[in-house]
Amino acid sequence: MKKGLFHIIAITAVITGGLSGCTKLNTSIQSQYAPAVPVTQSDYTSDLGSIYSRLADDPSGNRYAVEYFRLQELSTDEAIIPARDGNYDDGGYYRTLHLHTWTTDHVDVTNVWVWGFEAINACNTMLGYFNQAANTPMKTSSIAEATAMRDLFYFFLMDLYGNIPIVSDTVAGQKPPATMPRSQVFAYIENDLKSVLPSLPAANGATTYGHATKWMAYALLEKMYLNAQYYTGTPRYTDAVAMADSIQNAGLYSLDANYGSVFAPTNGPQVQETIFAIPYDANLLPGNQLVYLGFFSYVYPLYNLPVSVTNAMSTDSGFFFQNFNLPGDTRDSFWMHDVQKYWPGQPIYTAAYTPAELTLLLPGFEYYYPEVIYPATYSTYNEYYTGTNTSIQLWPITIRDSLVLRGDPSKMDVGDDLIGQWDGIRSKKYYPDPNMNTETHNVNNDVPVFRLADVLLMKAEAILRGAPATTIKGTLQTPTVLINMVRSRVGAQPTIAPTLDSILPERARELTWECWRRNDLIRFGQFEGAWGFNTGGGSTNLRLFPVPSTELATNPNLVQNPGY
Repeated sequence: MKKGLFHIIAITAVITGGLSGCTKLNTSIQSQYAPAVPVTQSDYTSDLGSIYSRLADDPSGNRYAVEYFRLQELSTDEAIIPARDGNYDDGGYYRTLHLHTWTTDHVDVTNVWVWGFEAINACNTMLGYFNQAANTPMKTSSIAEATAMRDLFYFFLMDLYGNIPIVSDTVAGQKPPATMPRSQVFAYIENDLKSVLPSLPAANGATTYGHATKWMAYALLEKMYLNAQYYTGTPRYTDAVAMADSIQNAGLYSLDANYGSVFAPTNGPQVQETIFAIPYDANLLPGNQLVYLGFFSYVYPLYNLPVSVTNAMSTDSGFFFQNFNLPGDTRDSFWMHDVQKYWPGQPIYTAAYTPAELTLLLPGFEYYYPEVIYPATYSTYNEYYTGTNTSIQLWPITIRDSLVLRGDPSKMDVGDDLIGQWDGIRSKKYYPDPNMNTETHNVNNDVPVFRLADVLLMKAEAILRGAPATTIKGTLQTPTVLINMVRSRVGAQPTIAPTLDSILPERARELTWECWRRNDLIRFGQFEGAWGFNTGGGSTNLRLFPVPSTELATNPNLVQNPGY
């Protein structure tokens, strides 16, 4: 049974095992209790590592790239997991997110709450140890990192649940914490971040990759200020622009020339636009199964994958065709739909190449570009086939754009014959990893949380909402300039006169499946819209997830959100 908020206040953090040698995290974490008072740099590094590992995959099995992703994406038009002849129904908790019919007992609503507060408790535990240590630069920097990470977890929970408790220590037997208004939580995070910002690391690169830095704090504050009117009732758009300026003026980040490399299995500190990412490792730091959830089982040999992976998660066709429609935009190539084709040995960067460009690179490549075929009988291909032809046919794998209900409609079921399995546009943004773990299907793709492209688009939106444009290195940063910086990297047609209405599609194209769609839809007043099998028109109370029923049962000082 998972420990809830009230149960975790008095416990000490146990550092998760099996992470020694994880080079992406630059830590060496052993299975042990944290030392009471850190002394050496190794002590501090190990203690901080226990916090960062919780972001990726905590001891209870809750993960940013799975459970948190589901709440932020499956509740929108960006991602959907239909049932396929009963498979992937799992008690209906995928479809209830899509249909906006979740309850206080929803498993992911509970798991993410527990994940967030257990991580906050781990941060508080480490801060207690750090505060007892001798005064050194290591102590000051480590306190700043642990505090900033605690604020990040508070932001996740404030965004999802609204009014939440603030727990700032781990004193055994203390009174169960009470719910605080969202505006007070916002102020707490803001003040806490600002207090440690001068002590956070200012470098970027291998030494600080995956760690809280000044630039992560600025990006988090920008995100908060952009949403401040919704969170607190007071707009803070000029402050959002100021945070973006702090990042841009530092000159440490730039948009990578290749969009796909930002999400590839080989991504890491060499990616120049990643401000803060979760460094996953298929074996040493598991927890990223985005490829496992989103890729397509029948084409796995074409991407040199060692095993077949599932084909559950798709996107809504309306979302795809409404947003991925810019001439020249190579981001379109990171979606799988229509007849599937391949080029043997295709590395990540060729996904952005046009056939003409490939012809120049490899004359005659079209002869190595056949249709993918799958042998089956008529009845295997279509379980509703009523004819008598039993011969083997070679069916081209054709991913249909729309999800068509063919099984039990109450279970959002599209069937599990070949047609059903091939229903729904798939994403390969987090590109398939040939070195994935063959048993768990965990992959090595790091998952960005904050990156420069988002910073630029948030700044453009804040200016369109009324903040004055600023000048960076001699260039007036108008929304047109900012958006075209993002578009030019992917070869998309430049914008001429962007409007506030055009920002939401712009963010969809750039940030799909990066856990920001729900946040964006709420800010634009479109979270109650209709998409897929969701008919829309739901209550605005659903913009907040409920306090889990298990937490209300153990802590009488919590207050349920309206409408639940």
